[in-house]
Amino acid sequence: MGELVTDEIGAKYEVFRDLLESKTPEEAVKSLEVLGLEDEVIQRIIERHEQRVIEIREMEEPRAVYQGNRYTWYAGPRAGDKCWPAIVDQLAAAGWSKDPAIDSLDAASTKVVSLLSHPKERAFSTRGLVVGYVQSGKTTNFTAVTAKAADRGYKLFIVLAGIHNGLRRQTQARLVQQLITPNPTRWAQLTDLDKDFVPTANAASYFGRSNRTHVLCVIKKNATVLRKFADWLRSASDYLGDCPALVIDDEADQATVATKTINPLILEILGILPKSAYVGYTASPFANLLIDPSANDVYPRDFIVNLPKPVGHFGTEVVFGRYALDGEDPEDVDDGYDMIRTVPDADIECVRPLRRVDVETFVPELTPTLRRAVEYFWLSTAARRVRGTGVKHSTMLIHTSVNTVVHNRFREPLEGLRHELRRELHSVDLQNRLRSLWDSEISRVSAADFGERAISFDDLLVELPAVIDDCKVIMDNSSSEDRLDYESGPVVAIAVGGNTLSRGLTLEGLSVSYFVRAVSAYDTLLQMGRWFGYRDGYADLPRIWMTDELKDWFRHLSTVETEMRRDIDLYMTEDKDPLTFAVRLRTHPALRVTAAAKMKDAVRAWSAYGGQRVQTRYFRRDSAWLSSNQKAARNLIAQAKASAVHDDQAEQGRHIFRDVSSKHVVDFLRAYQFHEKSQECDSGLLIRYIERRRDQAGSLASWNVAIVGNPVDSALGNFDFAPDVAVGRIVRARLGSDDDTDFEPSSIEAVADIKTLMSRRDAAVDLSGETAKLQEREIKDERLRQLPHTGLLVLYPIDRISRPDVARKLRAPLNAETDVIGVGLVFPQPGVDSPVEWDYVSADLSGIDIEEEDFTALNSEESA
Repeated sequence: MGELVTDEIGAKYEVFRDLLESKTPEEAVKSLEVLGLEDEVIQRIIERHEQRVIEIREMEEPRAVYQGNRYTWYAGPRAGDKCWPAIVDQLAAAGWSKDPAIDSLDAASTKVVSLLSHPKERAFSTRGLVVGYVQSGKTTNFTAVTAKAADRGYKLFIVLAGIHNGLRRQTQARLVQQLITPNPTRWAQLTDLDKDFVPTANAASYFGRSNRTHVLCVIKKNATVLRKFADWLRSASDYLGDCPALVIDDEADQATVATKTINPLILEILGILPKSAYVGYTASPFANLLIDPSANDVYPRDFIVNLPKPVGHFGTEVVFGRYALDGEDPEDVDDGYDMIRTVPDADIECVRPLRRVDVETFVPELTPTLRRAVEYFWLSTAARRVRGTGVKHSTMLIHTSVNTVVHNRFREPLEGLRHELRRELHSVDLQNRLRSLWDSEISRVSAADFGERAISFDDLLVELPAVIDDCKVIMDNSSSEDRLDYESGPVVAIAVGGNTLSRGLTLEGLSVSYFVRAVSAYDTLLQMGRWFGYRDGYADLPRIWMTDELKDWFRHLSTVETEMRRDIDLYMTEDKDPLTFAVRLRTHPALRVTAAAKMKDAVRAWSAYGGQRVQTRYFRRDSAWLSSNQKAARNLIAQAKASAVHDDQAEQGRHIFRDVSSKHVVDFLRAYQFHEKSQECDSGLLIRYIERRRDQAGSLASWNVAIVGNPVDSALGNFDFAPDVAVGRIVRARLGSDDDTDFEPSSIEAVADIKTLMSRRDAAVDLSGETAKLQEREIKDERLRQLPHTGLLVLYPIDRISRPDVARKLRAPLNAETDVIGVGLVFPQPGVDSPVEWDYVSADLSGIDIEEEDFTALNSEESA
């Protein structure tokens, strides 16, 4: 981003930028006046500077929300900089392309630095938040921010690196490599690879005016460590007035928010520093966005930056898919790839104790699914060796419990399996079984979809013996001395662990995860997804073994994450700042948004359905529940037939009843049973909303009721709603695979998730004119023009079997006991809406076994 000096104004502008190294922009302008420059020349210099900073402020990516009165002083790197160019050189040597990789990092880090306070301001206390993706390069971003801030005059850099030694050490190593090694005389370290902060004598010597070096401290969020650091820093308080400090809080949602010891200590450290900029980094900002903005805390009152998803990032949507957000066409939202394998509920008690009292005597079993996962890991590692591309490390994660005793008991059975497989590898029977496993897996996810070369079993078999020999079983936890060491050559490892592996730490070459640990909060769950990140050279090979419940939770979380990021982007375009907007976080029946203490300042959101399309996607499959819904639908159609105008389009598979009283619709909503997981389809909320708009605005008094199916007498047969009102049944297969075909439909727990019920064109079924090619936005506009006060309710008769097309690998037959009635509602967009308050959905955790995060490390003297 350096600029060429091509004219006289350009030369004087560079003088102005030189002045900005030691002065605020206002002081630099006064200096130009003292130098005797004409007012016109000064104005042109200011205009050039403002043009540059406006370009930074208005960058398309990354998106940001910030206080409107924040002055953007930073105009990007300069020719004489030392720290940022060193990072660029290292990344280029490591194979990063200039466009888009380095340019994207340059733009994103420049945006963050531009939102910091100028280091020469007399005093400042900045609060910001950077939202990234799990395993997406947040460390690289804050290293770049640190480099650019150092080049512009920030002196003290404090990096709060999680709560475990593994992440602290990994972070220290990265910062030393990219910041200190290229410029060793410019930096002083208060911590090193092997030890956290230990107070040194004469703290003031680091901060005196004569000391020009930058100071780096990478510390854990541990009460003992932070207390010692605060006391040491306070001893130099007389010298801190001219010490601009940048505090980077990595994993800012963990331990920082609403904790009794860590939160006050962080605030104490910030209070000691007259010039401090606190910037939190996280991929799961749920807790940070629920802090009370009016409190003296770390709420990001000054700015929130939403980092774009990097090219090639392997995220939640790729693996789990997600649901359509309001305004999206469901047909455009992918199901994700077929990379999830089901762990039966019956296996859980074999891989982790269900009760705490059983921990000491628990001995894990190699269940068929765990054995299959380990064998696939070795096969996929051998295939990667055949390809010879991408990262050389290969890791499998087994995460079943937070308890270290449980982790350690896995060593013997896993080593036993390794020796058994190596010993029997020449066996034809074993080879045939492994061949069947490999062929099955590569048929479900195509290498070509990711631009990779398909590897045959015969090709990988050559590499398999060496892979099994090289494989180490590592117990990486707080009580073990085993650690994943990627610095001493290529690693093949099965890592068994809990919290030390679930936050921030990068598992290099992670290709297989076996994950059955239940947690209670969005942020904990998202951070435990260590399989997200970059999979260069093997993007087709990752697999995750988990329960169906966890798979459902992650798909919900993928939707929450996308919606949250969209809210941040939306508020950017509406002139909002962090103190005038609140990101909505949709809830889940069995998951808290974050830990209860972190939600103490949250308030209930208001829901307005205006302009929205609401649809059922969860169903039970037992006859009694489904028959009750059939009865409710038939009663509605009987009332509509008797009182409304009937538009019979049975040959096209449709019936439309116009001007149906809202009373009949409300009666239907009271009778129809929505599944508890369909929170947006809450009968009480829907009815209150309809009645409020009807009573307050005279709207929604009249409805159109449509039936959408196949033409009559089609292959699946007809469903009769009333005499002379029938359509052909439709197919809506459920999300699933062959792994769960033995699911009992008569069980109340047998929940079918069809993901999408309505197509885009169904929302226009009652409109006149040509609507087939209208896009989502155009349909809303047309509804507002034709039917500004009329709601639409659509009924769908779903075939009870609903066998999916063979090409849809992530779908399974519905296999319900009787036909299913799906319901969609389309609400007109009002000028002023009538919101109703969402009921909080508290997590009822009494029926599931939950292991909370272990925070003993926060106050542990040993981990200090």
